[in-house]
Amino acid sequence: MLTAFARAFQTPDLRKKLLFTLGIIVLFRLGAHVPVPGVSFENVNQCMDEAESNSGLFGLVNMFSGGALLQLTIFALGIMPYITASIILQLLVVVIPRLEALKKEGSAGQAKITQYTRYLTVALGILQATGLVATARSGTLFPQCQVRDEIVPNDSIFTTVTMVICMTAGTALIMWLGELITDRGIGNGMSILMFISIAAGFPGALWAIKEQGKLADGWIEFGAVIVCGLAMVALVVFVEQAQRRIPVQYAKRMIGRRSYGGTSTYIPLKVNQAGVIPVIFASSLLYIPALIVQFSNSKAGWATWIQENMVAGDSPTYIITYFLLIVFFAFFYVAISFNPEEVADNMKKYGGFIPGIRAGRPTAEYLSYVLNRITWPGSLYLGLIALVPTVALITLNANQNFPFGGTSILIIVGVGLETVKQIESQLQQRHYEGFLR
Repeated sequence: MLTAFARAFQTPDLRKKLLFTLGIIVLFRLGAHVPVPGVSFENVNQCMDEAESNSGLFGLVNMFSGGALLQLTIFALGIMPYITASIILQLLVVVIPRLEALKKEGSAGQAKITQYTRYLTVALGILQATGLVATARSGTLFPQCQVRDEIVPNDSIFTTVTMVICMTAGTALIMWLGELITDRGIGNGMSILMFISIAAGFPGALWAIKEQGKLADGWIEFGAVIVCGLAMVALVVFVEQAQRRIPVQYAKRMIGRRSYGGTSTYIPLKVNQAGVIPVIFASSLLYIPALIVQFSNSKAGWATWIQENMVAGDSPTYIITYFLLIVFFAFFYVAISFNPEEVADNMKKYGGFIPGIRAGRPTAEYLSYVLNRITWPGSLYLGLIALVPTVALITLNANQNFPFGGTSILIIVGVGLETVKQIESQLQQRHYEGFLR
């Protein structure tokens, strides 16, 4: 990988793309430290110092924003509105025939869907910014902080509207920066920004574990976390690269005096076909009971049960529910993102077939059978990876986030692999040593 980066910097075109990407990343990280107008920066820092953990209700969004959410900066919402909008559009494409028709139109239809995603991102940004400002003003953003009610000293309507506009504009700016990286830089822009946001929190989280550790001044706990993280990275790389290759043979066709077809290829079905989406779905769904309890201020028995069993991450009920939701959403997302009948129809249209399987409906049934078989280990793997931080926190008796969490590792490894593959593919287009020998 290091050799690929060294060769990339020796190539003028790739060097420009890499430097452009690095420049956008610097701007992105600078914006994550610029506070929103109307926020008391001193009180926010005091509450951040007094907070025992960032793994509560806003932990996932704070991780995707690179720590900007709890600091109430202009990039506080991070990339989450765009991720949510993209997921919603993917689900609506299956439900709404108009969007499905746009998807089949090619690049023109995809551009239209992208435009809808942008509009939905801005709308979600306004909604989430309003909720975040209301949460900060009510003091529930840092419930144990002494100055939680003074984070937003001025509670006038003008100040609130200004804060919402600034956060929404920050979300739109992040979306634009990601598209700039995609067009002029290296890799997928949104994925790169997500990668940077998550990686930015690693050094602080690791050092916090060292400071809190009790064995040999915390160095033993620190080393254990590093070893566990490397083992998780190796496991994620192994599973993410694993795939079932279904052979496909295309029959020869005579068009005029020329023969076409007769080639063989394969359909790559990944073990983790759903990616990190099931983990995000399950985490978001589990936040709903916590939100209801937090904003209802109810002392009823049901609220107490939710507080004890569905909010605390070390509760057996929470762990089992989280695991089952991840398995369910893994099958659900694979079912809507991969259509065996459509793949079988396309193969039949172009004269393709799976050896030993008849074209048409038998091919669709075979693809569905294989997909269900490999989704089981993929979903169980996702559930186990996502539960590693919870088990680690219980084992270490720690109060802060476990830095090598399942969601963060899945995203970082996935984005890293795709970016390196893109760099290597562009290098292969420019270097042909040994090709004619």
